[in-house]
Amino acid sequence: MKKATQLSSLSLLITALFSQQVFADVPLTLEQYNQATNPEFKRTVVVQNLNSPHNLVWGGDNNLWLTEQTSGNIVRINPNTGAKKTIFTVPDMVYDEGAQYGLLGIALDPKFNQANHQFVYVSVSIKNPNAKDPAFPNQMVIRRYTYDAKKDTLVNPVDIIKGLPCSRDHQSSRLVIGPDNKIYYTIGDQGSNQLTYLFKPNLAQKTPTKAEVSAKDWHKYAGKILRLNLDGSIPSDNPYFDGVQSHIYTIGHRNAQGLSFAPNGKLLQSEQSANSDDEINLIVKGGNYGWPYVAGYKDNNGYAYANFSAAKGDQSKIKDPALNGLKAPEGVRVTKESEWSDKNFIQPLKTLFTVGNDHNFNDPTCGEYAYVCWPTVAASSAYFYKGGKSAIPGWENSLLVTSLKRGVIFRIQMDDSISVTKGDAIPMFRSENRYRDIVASPNGNELFVITDNAGSVQKNDGTVTKTVANPGALIKFTYQPK
Repeated sequence: MKKATQLSSLSLLITALFSQQVFADVPLTLEQYNQATNPEFKRTVVVQNLNSPHNLVWGGDNNLWLTEQTSGNIVRINPNTGAKKTIFTVPDMVYDEGAQYGLLGIALDPKFNQANHQFVYVSVSIKNPNAKDPAFPNQMVIRRYTYDAKKDTLVNPVDIIKGLPCSRDHQSSRLVIGPDNKIYYTIGDQGSNQLTYLFKPNLAQKTPTKAEVSAKDWHKYAGKILRLNLDGSIPSDNPYFDGVQSHIYTIGHRNAQGLSFAPNGKLLQSEQSANSDDEINLIVKGGNYGWPYVAGYKDNNGYAYANFSAAKGDQSKIKDPALNGLKAPEGVRVTKESEWSDKNFIQPLKTLFTVGNDHNFNDPTCGEYAYVCWPTVAASSAYFYKGGKSAIPGWENSLLVTSLKRGVIFRIQMDDSISVTKGDAIPMFRSENRYRDIVASPNGNELFVITDNAGSVQKNDGTVTKTVANPGALIKFTYQPK
């Protein structure tokens, strides 16, 4: 009993530290940390040396299916034996080193095992022969393939929608099929107003005109969640924005890499913000989620919108100080969150994490990798845990969110209505890995996670490493009650 009490107290301490972003003060080894936070899970590396695995789904054939971002491979893995097979390689995919495009989203038809429903949907970057801006030479397409069981490969490609925005940064591209048999798809803001695209206008609040929709000009789909019929057409019950109906379901998003339906049909989302306020959102038809005018809550804390695209003066002399808009160079207009309003604005259910205006965004702990110390987790996916015959006790109504920077998976408890989060986000499965995506087995007692091949991740002492522990791996966490 004493040991259980100690572990419980230690777990609460770690959770509190993560909530406050005091990573450098955690005096624990990885073994001690994982013993404290998840003692009843067995960790197994199922597969290694995958090629930038990106999105992961549980197939109706009881295998795991995943996309490899940089190779264009669609891979199927037996979750028990680890046997893997590349069943198809997208032939016309384009990818450039360091870009966030490539082969990204994947979804299987909900009736995949039935005749005439063996469809596999993917989002992939290809060349755009009609590109008007040399900074954006490619396009994203959502493509449907048919699985040929006899040949064990994919055939009959059909691009159900082409010409979607494609950028080296903030691509998002989470692809899911909802209980309404519609495709839901996230497109990031394309990295506008920062880094390489510092002077590119952010279009997350812009929506297409009727003429643009008629011309299939989708460039204003950046920073949105789309809803499409399975053939790529616009659903008749989609919302209107400024009197125009399009594929757009919600607006005002930065980099929404997570999207998951709860059993009651509600849609949850995780979104990467700038230097603070990664978001957990409940997605509502026609909602405006505020970006770039609002990050997280509309509270004037830790963020203001510095619009570099409208900067006055010599652009070559204007630099972004990476202070989340709290300070900006002369000639750059800054808008406080409270100065913007929209009747359809929806605040997040939770942020990871909100800080005050006095926060130090140049924490010396991370040195040249100061961005890793920012109070964000780089949320890379969201998965609603549905349980099963061997469900993990206490995990009912939990949203699992993978983190690229923190080397943990956050478990966020929801209420029974899936409308309110309860308590702190609980960090689990600490390692020096960039967790990319997660799914659970139908029985509910196994969690499968894929990891990046490379990148920055925070170590247990708060410093940063560029060497990940399990590059390009599929890792299984098996619940084993004692």
